[in-house]
Amino acid sequence: MLKRFMTYYKPYKKLFTMTFICAVFVALLELAFPLIVNYVVDSLLPGGNLMIIFWACVALFIVYIFNSGAHFIVTYWGHRLGINIETDMRAELFEHIQKLSFTYHDNNKTGHLLSNLTNDLFEIGEVAHHGPEDVFIAIMTLFGSFAVMLYINVELAVLTFLVVPLLIFIVIYCNRKMTAAMKNMFTRMADFNARVEDTVGGIRLVQAFANEKHERKLFHEDNIRFKEAKIWSYRIMGINNSLSYMMMRIMTLFVLLCGAYFIIQGQLSIGDFMAFVLLTNVFFRPIEKINAIIESYPKGYSGFKRFIALLDTEPDILDRPNAAELPQARGDIQYRDVSFGYEKGRTVLEGIDLTIAAGETVAFVGPSGAGKTTLCSLLPRFYEIQEGAITVDGLDIRDIQLTSLRRQIGIVQQDVFMFSGTLRDNIRYGKLGASDEEVWEAARRAELESFIRGLADGLDTIVGERGVKLSGGQKQRLSIARMFLKNPPILILDEATSALDTETEASIQRSLSELAEGRTTLIIAHRLATIRHADRIVVVTPEGIEEQGSHEQLLKRGGHYAKLQQAQHVYA
Repeated sequence: MLKRFMTYYKPYKKLFTMTFICAVFVALLELAFPLIVNYVVDSLLPGGNLMIIFWACVALFIVYIFNSGAHFIVTYWGHRLGINIETDMRAELFEHIQKLSFTYHDNNKTGHLLSNLTNDLFEIGEVAHHGPEDVFIAIMTLFGSFAVMLYINVELAVLTFLVVPLLIFIVIYCNRKMTAAMKNMFTRMADFNARVEDTVGGIRLVQAFANEKHERKLFHEDNIRFKEAKIWSYRIMGINNSLSYMMMRIMTLFVLLCGAYFIIQGQLSIGDFMAFVLLTNVFFRPIEKINAIIESYPKGYSGFKRFIALLDTEPDILDRPNAAELPQARGDIQYRDVSFGYEKGRTVLEGIDLTIAAGETVAFVGPSGAGKTTLCSLLPRFYEIQEGAITVDGLDIRDIQLTSLRRQIGIVQQDVFMFSGTLRDNIRYGKLGASDEEVWEAARRAELESFIRGLADGLDTIVGERGVKLSGGQKQRLSIARMFLKNPPILILDEATSALDTETEASIQRSLSELAEGRTTLIIAHRLATIRHADRIVVVTPEGIEEQGSHEQLLKRGGHYAKLQQAQHVYA
């Protein structure tokens, strides 16, 4: 993991080297200061030459000016280094998340992914800045200060160092506890984020069912778990800091007592004693630094483990090594002995054989859960088939570049997703570089133009989160406008009008008919009246494709479709 973590420093070698050198310079000056004090007290002060002492202090002041600049570089540019690494990791993770299939997103919470992208990476960025240089500087300062202590007085240095093993034990013990605590805290934080995302995203449903009290209860449970996880981590942190503080102060008292004894015995000068006391403080700083690392390292380590775990999640659906780009498709589609299941041992589709000619409109009907939507979702490879093959214009879709394949397929769903931007942004999503003229043309063909021109801000009207300011029919028209811009040769209409009133449905059906013209169109529908003019109707049941033919042919056959038609007619 360390080797993998260090790879993120490669683009910033110069920045890392600069901050590292400055950190070393700061640490060396910390070690030099007690020796300078020793020299002033034992060598310059007895001479009584105030001018020499003055110029020595001026020289030291100039050195400290440079040291202040080094401090700024370590603090500012060091944090920039951490932020750069954090940003690179976030971009890499976001790109990876986009590659993960519907199967992954179906089984994982959005709140957990948000936690990965925000909280985890923030802590990783802190470790990226402080981790390597702080550890190196702490070790260098620890051994450097001890070496200077040995130079001043061997006996006192050895006596002082006796307490170090106990401090190291405390550090290691608390580090293990903190790692476990931080892992638990990040898990609770992700659960908390997921709860908030669910509740806020579904606030209309919550209020419609007057279930605010129930949601408050669920929120309170996650909130308390998150709180308890944080309290546990800070308890361990407090124990570590308190024990370290006590050990350091005992060490200071020990140095004062032993130093006084050596002065009285004539084995230590006043200057050496002052330098030794100052070195004791320098000696403590790396220990305090290690405590700070213990505080941040487990957070960054836990975050990086989760980051790596997500990054190492292999996408279910990938381009084959020699996948080709699909040119403008004609739209010939063939399912050959296709089998698929969302879970192992549970098949949704089995042995499906179906041929759809270019430009043909094929409707899929049948009971809920029979696999109509699944059948169509396999075509753009939202899910990967387990057996058989699906071809477009004779090419296996697994041999076609994924982006190229999906560029040829347009999908209009019942539940239209809207981004929280303007009408222009949402329509233009079908063709990101479209001009305003193209956007207006698409809106006109989707029977949306008069509505947009009636708005004060026109195409600049904000649609709200998930298009909350638009009606169901308006969102459907906007989705159709996107498809006119995208202009795909293959079109999938998934229950595109089932949630609309009769008048709106008739209007949108006209738009859909124009959209489907000249394209291979796959329609999923429950209302049989909306698909009676399809070239072919395919009846899908849990047993597979039961029958297919035109509306009139299926009625004459008197099978499953005829029964569905009769049932809907009676219900109507």
